[in-house]
Amino acid sequence: MSSYKIALLDGDGIGPEIMAEAVKILRLVAERQQVQFELTHPPFGASAWFECGDAFPESTKAVCDAADAILKGPIGLNHEESKKIPVDQQPERGALLPLRRRYNTYANFRPVYLPKALAHFSPLKAEVIGDGVNIMIIRELVGGLYFGKKEMGVNAQGKRYVNEVLEYDEDQIRAIHKVALDTARKRKKLLHNIHKSNVLKSSVLWNEVLEEVRQDYPDVKVEHILVDAAATYLCLKPTMFDVMVMENMFGDILSDQGGGILGSLGLMPSACLGPQKSYYEPSHGSAPDIAGKNIANPYSMIGSVAMMLEFSFNMSQEAANLWQAMQSVFAAGYSTADLSKPGSGVTMISTSDFGDRVAQALRAMPV
Repeated sequence: MSSYKIALLDGDGIGPEIMAEAVKILRLVAERQQVQFELTHPPFGASAWFECGDAFPESTKAVCDAADAILKGPIGLNHEESKKIPVDQQPERGALLPLRRRYNTYANFRPVYLPKALAHFSPLKAEVIGDGVNIMIIRELVGGLYFGKKEMGVNAQGKRYVNEVLEYDEDQIRAIHKVALDTARKRKKLLHNIHKSNVLKSSVLWNEVLEEVRQDYPDVKVEHILVDAAATYLCLKPTMFDVMVMENMFGDILSDQGGGILGSLGLMPSACLGPQKSYYEPSHGSAPDIAGKNIANPYSMIGSVAMMLEFSFNMSQEAANLWQAMQSVFAAGYSTADLSKPGSGVTMISTSDFGDRVAQALRAMPV
């Protein structure tokens, strides 16, 4: 029997609630696939700082180092609670960025997927959604402004200033373009390259390297589009896109816009892939205002499990089964209160009920 170690970083806010549903599914998958998942819950994020004075403790690093894959819940607190934590230990700086850096999880996959049957979740008109939206946003995750040198201080004129550096080298750019082109080749053989080369020299180099890499992919059509135009077309004509590739900050912003197209970031899981180790996480935040109410939809967390099954454990068919199981719950007319409003024609269920229904649907599928 195959055995895999998974580090479960529950995170903050609604993190533990939706992680519980992911565990429910992992245990079912283990039963169906006759594998063993060794699950460990080390502290991570704001809760870890309050518990042991470190957002990413050494003990957690050791668990993650030993794991075959990492499943991470959302992290962060509301503004007032966050101020209780030193700036450099606040979860994003003290835990998330170090996690990405430690495992060089440079390739971030964020699917923007809304089949026609679930189009009612989207704020866009039916004629814009058409037969559904199916976009894979590929974001470079360990370079750019987020990882460049940062400096704050007071200058010679007594004025406060900030200096942050956007930095990439050609190897980083080449690596993410290969991932994007490989992905496009497996799908519709269309890649939209998102850039801002009319202003940023980083985008000039980005595009130069893409032109070099694409020579090995003559079957993939590459179209270039400025990031601001891409933001517009995501609203006006999202069906024109299939695979999109972009640098770190552009990817952060446009993938959240993708959540807006779907109607909620609660419908966006993600995979963060590195050369030796990968982690998986919902794209949304920790929603501290609804924590503990059992109303957060676990779709993004369970979807992240599906991506983990595919990318880390080579269980593509079971991943496809899990996607189908999740969507069948929505298609049957159920939703959670964070995604739908009373009177929207759906039956409201809890976080745990949603997880139970996904498990029930998956259990009914052939192995």
